Amino acid sequence: MKILVINNMLEQKHFDQIKSAASEAGAQVFFYKSEAEIPQSNFDADIIYGFAPSIVKTSKTLKWLCVPWAGVDSLMVPDYFANENCLLTNSAGAYGVSIAEHMIAVSLILMRRLDEFMTETKNGLWLSPRPQKSLKDCRITVLGTGDIGTTFAKRARAFEPAAIIGVCRSGKSDSQIYDKVLPVSQLDSILPQTDLLAMSLPATSETKGILSRERMAMLPERAYIVNVGRGSAIDEEALAENLENGHLAGAALDVFQKEPLPAENRLWKIKKLLITPHVAGNMTLPYTKDKNVQMFLEDLKNFTEEKALKYLVDRKLGY
Repeated sequence: MKILVINNMLEQKHFDQIKSAASEAGAQVFFYKSEAEIPQSNFDADIIYGFAPSIVKTSKTLKWLCVPWAGVDSLMVPDYFANENCLLTNSAGAYGVSIAEHMIAVSLILMRRLDEFMTETKNGLWLSPRPQKSLKDCRITVLGTGDIGTTFAKRARAFEPAAIIGVCRSGKSDSQIYDKVLPVSQLDSILPQTDLLAMSLPATSETKGILSRERMAMLPERAYIVNVGRGSAIDEEALAENLENGHLAGAALDVFQKEPLPAENRLWKIKKLLITPHVAGNMTLPYTKDKNVQMFLEDLKNFTEEKALKYLVDRKLGY
Protein backbone atom coordinates (compact mmCIF):
# COMPACT_ATOMS: atom_id res chain seq x y z
CA MET A 1 0.00 0.00 0.00
CA LYS A 2 1.31 3.43 -0.96
CA ILE A 3 0.41 6.69 0.83
CA LEU A 4 1.14 10.19 -0.47
CA VAL A 5 1.10 13.10 1.98
CA ILE A 6 0.97 16.51 0.27
CA ASN A 7 1.15 19.38 2.73
CA ASN A 8 3.64 22.19 3.28
CA MET A 9 2.28 23.14 6.73
CA LEU A 10 3.11 19.99 8.70
CA GLU A 11 5.93 19.79 11.23
CA GLN A 12 8.47 17.06 11.92
CA LYS A 13 6.37 15.57 14.71
CA HIS A 14 3.52 15.10 12.25
CA PHE A 15 5.81 13.38 9.75
CA ASP A 16 6.98 11.05 12.52
CA GLN A 17 3.40 10.25 13.57
CA ILE A 18 2.36 9.47 10.00
CA LYS A 19 5.49 7.37 9.37
CA SER A 20 4.82 5.35 12.49
CA ALA A 21 1.18 4.74 11.56
CA ALA A 22 2.14 3.82 7.98
CA SER A 23 4.72 1.36 9.26
CA GLU A 24 2.11 -0.32 11.45
CA ALA A 25 -0.17 -0.56 8.43
CA GLY A 26 2.61 -2.07 6.31
CA ALA A 27 2.48 0.88 3.93
CA GLN A 28 5.02 3.06 2.16
CA VAL A 29 4.61 6.78 2.75
CA PHE A 30 5.97 9.65 0.68
CA PHE A 31 5.90 13.34 1.67
CA TYR A 32 5.60 16.27 -0.72
CA LYS A 33 5.07 20.01 -0.35
CA SER A 34 3.03 20.23 -3.54
CA GLU A 35 1.57 18.06 -6.26
CA ALA A 36 4.22 19.30 -8.69
CA GLU A 37 6.87 17.35 -6.76
CA ILE A 38 5.17 13.97 -7.19
CA PRO A 39 6.96 11.71 -9.72
CA GLN A 40 4.93 9.71 -12.24
CA SER A 41 6.08 6.54 -10.48
CA ASN A 42 3.90 7.47 -7.48
CA PHE A 43 0.73 8.19 -9.43
CA ASP A 44 -0.38 4.67 -8.49
CA ALA A 45 -0.90 5.62 -4.82
CA ASP A 46 -3.64 3.92 -2.83
CA ILE A 47 -4.16 6.81 -0.40
CA ILE A 48 -3.65 10.55 -0.70
CA TYR A 49 -3.69 12.86 2.33
CA GLY A 50 -3.67 16.28 0.72
CA PHE A 51 -4.65 17.62 -2.68
CA ALA A 52 -3.50 16.11 -5.99
CA PRO A 53 -6.16 16.64 -8.66
CA SER A 54 -3.97 15.26 -11.47
CA ILE A 55 -3.84 11.89 -9.75
CA VAL A 56 -7.45 11.91 -8.56
CA LYS A 57 -8.72 12.66 -12.06
CA THR A 58 -6.61 9.97 -13.76
CA SER A 59 -5.88 7.17 -11.30
CA LYS A 60 -8.14 4.14 -11.34
CA THR A 61 -6.26 2.66 -8.38
CA LEU A 62 -6.72 5.49 -5.85
CA LYS A 63 -8.84 4.07 -3.05
CA TRP A 64 -9.09 6.96 -0.60
CA LEU A 65 -8.62 10.72 -0.76
CA CYS A 66 -8.41 12.57 2.56
CA VAL A 67 -8.43 16.33 2.07
CA PRO A 68 -7.01 18.42 4.95
CA TRP A 69 -9.81 21.00 4.91
CA ALA A 70 -13.53 21.02 5.61
CA GLY A 71 -15.17 22.27 2.39
CA VAL A 72 -15.24 19.82 -0.52
CA ASP A 73 -17.48 21.71 -2.96
CA SER A 74 -14.68 21.94 -5.55
CA LEU A 75 -14.65 18.13 -5.71
CA MET A 76 -18.41 17.75 -6.14
CA VAL A 77 -18.40 17.80 -9.94
CA PRO A 78 -19.24 14.94 -12.33
CA ASP A 79 -16.38 12.57 -13.19
CA TYR A 80 -13.92 14.33 -10.87
CA PHE A 81 -12.75 10.95 -9.56
CA ALA A 82 -11.33 8.55 -12.15
CA ASN A 83 -12.20 5.78 -9.69
CA GLU A 84 -15.87 6.25 -8.88
CA ASN A 85 -15.47 4.05 -5.80
CA CYS A 86 -12.70 6.17 -4.30
CA LEU A 87 -13.57 7.12 -0.73
CA LEU A 88 -13.52 10.80 0.21
CA THR A 89 -13.00 12.16 3.71
CA ASN A 90 -12.50 15.73 4.87
CA SER A 91 -11.16 17.40 7.99
CA ALA A 92 -14.35 19.03 9.26
CA GLY A 93 -13.80 19.12 13.00
CA ALA A 94 -10.23 20.37 12.87
CA TYR A 95 -11.08 24.01 12.19
CA GLY A 96 -13.78 24.82 14.74
CA VAL A 97 -11.43 26.44 17.26
CA SER A 98 -9.61 28.65 14.74
CA ILE A 99 -12.71 29.80 12.87
CA ALA A 100 -14.84 30.28 15.99
CA GLU A 101 -12.17 32.57 17.47
CA HIS A 102 -12.14 34.52 14.22
CA MET A 103 -15.93 34.89 14.37
CA ILE A 104 -15.81 36.15 17.95
CA ALA A 105 -12.98 38.55 17.06
CA VAL A 106 -14.68 40.16 14.08
CA SER A 107 -18.02 40.34 15.91
CA LEU A 108 -16.38 42.30 18.73
CA ILE A 109 -14.48 44.53 16.30
CA LEU A 110 -17.73 45.46 14.57
CA MET A 111 -19.82 45.92 17.71
CA ARG A 112 -17.15 47.81 19.64
CA ARG A 113 -16.24 49.77 16.48
CA LEU A 114 -12.60 48.94 17.03
CA ASP A 115 -11.83 49.21 13.32
CA GLU A 116 -12.84 52.87 13.44
CA PHE A 117 -10.79 53.60 16.55
CA MET A 118 -7.73 51.84 15.17
CA THR A 119 -7.90 53.82 11.91
CA GLU A 120 -8.32 57.12 13.74
CA THR A 121 -5.55 56.58 16.28
CA LYS A 122 -3.11 55.60 13.52
CA ASN A 123 -3.89 58.98 11.96
CA GLY A 124 -3.14 60.73 15.23
CA LEU A 125 -6.77 61.40 16.15
CA TRP A 126 -8.12 61.28 19.71
CA LEU A 127 -11.90 61.38 19.47
CA SER A 128 -14.71 61.09 22.00
CA PRO A 129 -16.42 57.75 22.77
CA ARG A 130 -19.29 56.74 20.51
CA PRO A 131 -22.26 54.37 20.85
CA GLN A 132 -21.32 50.70 20.77
CA LYS A 133 -23.08 47.34 20.98
CA SER A 134 -22.38 44.17 22.91
CA LEU A 135 -22.63 40.41 22.58
CA LYS A 136 -24.35 40.57 25.97
CA ASP A 137 -28.11 40.47 25.40
CA CYS A 138 -27.46 40.04 21.67
CA ARG A 139 -29.86 37.83 19.73
CA ILE A 140 -27.57 35.48 17.81
CA THR A 141 -28.63 33.21 14.97
CA VAL A 142 -26.12 30.56 13.90
CA LEU A 143 -26.83 29.49 10.33
CA GLY A 144 -25.01 26.18 10.02
CA THR A 145 -24.73 24.14 13.24
CA GLY A 146 -21.83 21.88 12.34
CA ASP A 147 -18.48 21.88 14.14
CA ILE A 148 -17.68 25.49 13.25
CA GLY A 149 -21.07 26.99 14.09
CA THR A 150 -21.40 25.04 17.33
CA THR A 151 -17.85 25.84 18.47
CA PHE A 152 -18.65 29.51 17.88
CA ALA A 153 -21.94 29.18 19.80
CA LYS A 154 -20.12 27.67 22.80
CA ARG A 155 -17.76 30.62 22.94
CA ALA A 156 -20.48 33.18 22.30
CA ARG A 157 -22.49 31.75 25.22
CA ALA A 158 -19.87 33.09 27.65
CA PHE A 159 -20.84 36.65 26.64
CA GLU A 160 -24.39 36.15 28.00
CA PRO A 161 -26.39 36.73 24.81
CA ALA A 162 -30.17 37.01 24.94
CA ALA A 163 -30.48 33.86 22.84
CA ILE A 164 -28.53 31.61 20.51
CA ILE A 165 -30.72 30.03 17.87
CA GLY A 166 -29.33 27.38 15.54
CA VAL A 167 -30.61 26.90 12.00
CA CYS A 168 -29.64 23.90 9.90
CA ARG A 169 -30.91 21.54 7.24
CA SER A 170 -32.28 18.95 9.66
CA GLY A 171 -33.45 21.31 12.39
CA LYS A 172 -31.60 19.15 14.92
CA SER A 173 -28.32 19.33 16.81
CA ASP A 174 -26.60 17.05 19.30
CA SER A 175 -25.32 20.10 21.16
CA GLN A 176 -27.24 21.58 24.08
CA ILE A 177 -25.66 25.00 23.59
CA TYR A 178 -28.55 26.36 21.51
CA ASP A 179 -31.72 27.73 23.02
CA LYS A 180 -33.47 26.04 20.12
CA VAL A 181 -32.65 24.68 16.68
CA LEU A 182 -34.82 25.32 13.63
CA PRO A 183 -34.86 23.80 10.15
CA VAL A 184 -33.85 26.04 7.25
CA SER A 185 -37.50 26.13 6.23
CA GLN A 186 -38.10 28.35 9.28
CA LEU A 187 -35.17 30.71 8.68
CA ASP A 188 -37.48 33.55 7.64
CA SER A 189 -39.25 33.40 11.00
CA ILE A 190 -36.09 33.99 13.03
CA LEU A 191 -34.31 36.62 10.88
CA PRO A 192 -36.45 39.52 12.23
CA GLN A 193 -35.28 38.53 15.73
CA THR A 194 -31.58 38.40 14.84
CA ASP A 195 -29.01 41.00 15.88
CA LEU A 196 -26.02 38.92 14.75
CA LEU A 197 -26.26 36.37 11.94
CA ALA A 198 -23.28 34.01 12.05
CA MET A 199 -22.98 31.92 8.88
CA SER A 200 -20.83 28.79 8.51
CA LEU A 201 -22.52 26.84 5.73
CA PRO A 202 -20.93 24.47 3.21
CA ALA A 203 -21.37 25.22 -0.49
CA THR A 204 -24.24 23.13 -1.83
CA SER A 205 -27.13 23.70 -4.19
CA GLU A 206 -29.34 24.23 -1.13
CA THR A 207 -27.14 26.92 0.44
CA LYS A 208 -26.39 28.91 -2.72
CA GLY A 209 -27.87 32.39 -2.32
CA ILE A 210 -29.57 31.46 0.94
CA LEU A 211 -29.06 34.99 2.28
CA SER A 212 -30.89 36.73 -0.53
CA ARG A 213 -31.85 40.37 -0.89
CA GLU A 214 -35.32 39.53 0.44
CA ARG A 215 -33.96 37.77 3.52
CA MET A 216 -31.46 40.54 4.21
CA ALA A 217 -34.39 42.95 4.38
CA MET A 218 -35.94 40.75 7.10
CA LEU A 219 -33.06 41.43 9.46
CA PRO A 220 -33.66 44.23 11.98
CA GLU A 221 -32.20 47.66 11.41
CA ARG A 222 -28.53 47.76 12.47
CA ALA A 223 -28.00 43.98 12.51
CA TYR A 224 -24.62 42.37 11.80
CA ILE A 225 -23.58 39.53 9.48
CA VAL A 226 -20.49 37.32 9.78
CA ASN A 227 -19.79 34.74 7.06
CA VAL A 228 -17.01 32.15 7.27
CA GLY A 229 -18.65 29.35 5.28
CA ARG A 230 -18.76 29.94 1.54
CA GLY A 231 -19.24 33.16 -0.41
CA SER A 232 -21.91 31.58 -2.59
CA ALA A 233 -24.35 31.78 0.35
CA ILE A 234 -24.71 35.59 0.19
CA ASP A 235 -26.03 38.03 -2.40
CA GLU A 236 -22.97 40.29 -2.31
CA GLU A 237 -24.58 43.11 -4.27
CA ALA A 238 -27.51 43.25 -1.84
CA LEU A 239 -25.08 43.14 1.09
CA ALA A 240 -23.18 46.11 -0.30
CA GLU A 241 -26.38 48.11 -0.70
CA ASN A 242 -27.66 47.27 2.78
CA LEU A 243 -24.37 48.33 4.35
CA GLU A 244 -24.24 51.56 2.38
CA ASN A 245 -27.83 52.57 3.07
CA GLY A 246 -27.46 51.85 6.81
CA HIS A 247 -29.93 48.98 7.10
CA LEU A 248 -27.06 46.80 8.36
CA ALA A 249 -24.65 48.07 10.99
CA GLY A 250 -21.78 45.99 9.71
CA ALA A 251 -20.57 42.73 8.22
CA ALA A 252 -17.44 40.60 8.23
CA LEU A 253 -16.67 38.35 5.27
CA ASP A 254 -13.86 35.82 5.11
CA VAL A 255 -15.25 34.14 1.98
CA PHE A 256 -16.47 35.50 -1.34
CA GLN A 257 -18.20 34.41 -4.52
CA LYS A 258 -14.93 34.94 -6.39
CA GLU A 259 -11.55 34.54 -4.69
CA PRO A 260 -9.29 36.43 -4.60
CA LEU A 261 -11.78 39.27 -4.41
CA PRO A 262 -11.26 41.30 -7.61
CA ALA A 263 -9.62 44.70 -7.11
CA GLU A 264 -12.54 46.44 -8.84
CA ASN A 265 -15.18 44.88 -6.56
CA ARG A 266 -17.19 47.53 -4.71
CA LEU A 267 -16.93 45.57 -1.45
CA TRP A 268 -13.37 46.82 -0.94
CA LYS A 269 -14.61 50.40 -0.50
CA ILE A 270 -17.40 49.80 2.03
CA LYS A 271 -16.37 51.17 5.42
CA LYS A 272 -18.72 48.98 7.48
CA LEU A 273 -17.35 45.76 5.97
CA LEU A 274 -14.44 43.81 7.44
CA ILE A 275 -12.68 41.79 4.76
CA THR A 276 -10.25 38.97 5.49
CA PRO A 277 -8.74 36.85 2.66
CA HIS A 278 -10.15 33.41 3.56
CA VAL A 279 -7.86 33.07 6.59
CA ALA A 280 -10.29 32.21 9.39
CA GLY A 281 -9.33 28.56 9.10
CA ASN A 282 -6.27 27.12 7.34
CA MET A 283 -3.59 25.08 9.07
CA THR A 284 -2.08 28.06 10.87
CA LEU A 285 -2.78 27.11 14.50
CA PRO A 286 -0.77 24.32 16.16
CA TYR A 287 -4.04 22.85 17.44
CA THR A 288 -5.47 22.73 13.91
CA LYS A 289 -2.44 20.87 12.55
CA ASP A 290 -2.44 18.37 15.40
CA LYS A 291 -6.18 17.71 15.11
CA ASN A 292 -5.98 17.43 11.33
CA VAL A 293 -3.29 14.75 11.43
CA GLN A 294 -5.03 12.99 14.31
CA MET A 295 -8.21 12.68 12.23
CA PHE A 296 -6.31 11.27 9.24
CA LEU A 297 -4.51 8.72 11.41
CA GLU A 298 -7.78 7.72 13.04
CA ASP A 299 -9.28 6.90 9.66
CA LEU A 300 -6.06 5.31 8.41
CA LYS A 301 -6.47 2.76 11.19
CA ASN A 302 -10.10 2.27 10.19
CA PHE A 303 -9.09 1.88 6.54
CA THR A 304 -6.43 -0.75 7.22
CA GLU A 305 -8.81 -2.65 9.49
CA GLU A 306 -11.53 -2.47 6.81
CA LYS A 307 -13.86 -0.48 9.06
CA ALA A 308 -16.11 2.42 8.06
CA LEU A 309 -14.26 5.73 7.82
CA LYS A 310 -15.36 8.17 10.51
CA TYR A 311 -15.00 11.37 8.47
CA LEU A 312 -16.53 10.10 5.22
CA VAL A 313 -18.13 12.75 3.00
CA ASP A 314 -21.66 12.16 1.74
CA ARG A 315 -21.30 13.15 -1.91
CA LYS A 316 -25.04 13.49 -2.35
CA LEU A 317 -25.18 16.12 0.40
CA GLY A 318 -21.83 17.66 -0.50
CA TYR A 319 -20.36 17.52 3.02
